[in-house]
Amino acid sequence: MKHSIYQQLHLPYLEAALPQLLQEASTQQWTYETLLQRALATEVEGREQKAIARRLKAARLPSTKTLEGFDFSFQPSLSERRLRELADLSFVRTCTNIVFLGPPGTGKTHLSLALANRALTAGHSVLFTTLSELSHALSTASHPGLVRSRLRRYITPSVLVIDEVGYTTLSQEQARYFFELVTARYEHGSIILTSNTSFAGWGTLLGDEVLATALLDRLLHHAEVIAVNGRSYRMKERQTDRASVSAPSEAALSATSVVPTGVR
Repeated sequence: MKHSIYQQLHLPYLEAALPQLLQEASTQQWTYETLLQRALATEVEGREQKAIARRLKAARLPSTKTLEGFDFSFQPSLSERRLRELADLSFVRTCTNIVFLGPPGTGKTHLSLALANRALTAGHSVLFTTLSELSHALSTASHPGLVRSRLRRYITPSVLVIDEVGYTTLSQEQARYFFELVTARYEHGSIILTSNTSFAGWGTLLGDEVLATALLDRLLHHAEVIAVNGRSYRMKERQTDRASVSAPSEAALSATSVVPTGVR
């Protein structure tokens, strides 16, 4: 079957949009130059949107978060200006790591996902994982070749998000794989990491103080460490939900204030 000129030139988005473009060109009396520019812009935009969708699928982000959706007023210890500066993505270009440290529920994952989403939109490759998932994937590989293949999966992206560091103590083998990954990405790609465990506790986490020191040396050499020590968003939401359930409605208050006729 003979392919159309659009298929031969690989212009699927222009082919789909051309009837509408021609109608607008006729109605608004575009010049040939304007029509050509709009046609090419349509194809470029279509390709960019497809590329973003492909990167988003590969990134495996559990949800879409933004800095605009983060309540900085609830975490006054955080510098909004600093996060906005990180959002310009210079950390990706310089292969700088970002480490969010703090107790559970304070917004560390939200911030890491917001920066990851910004990187995706700008055209960078991203992969999200938890330390538990990462460790399990590497330690269950059945042969060395599969280990190398899975390691490449985590080494390749421009930005690797490792969430929930500190929730699981690693085996000796898992700790070694974690060290190999951080070493492989050192000065070659950015890591965004969230942890509820201070660096002093990483020896226990990895089961090896010497290995933990060597890993942290590489992780923190080029890194922005951001402490998130405020209140828990989840506790805030739970308290709000409880308040809404326990608080009587306006209608109920009005009803209880009415005194029946003849009763004093």
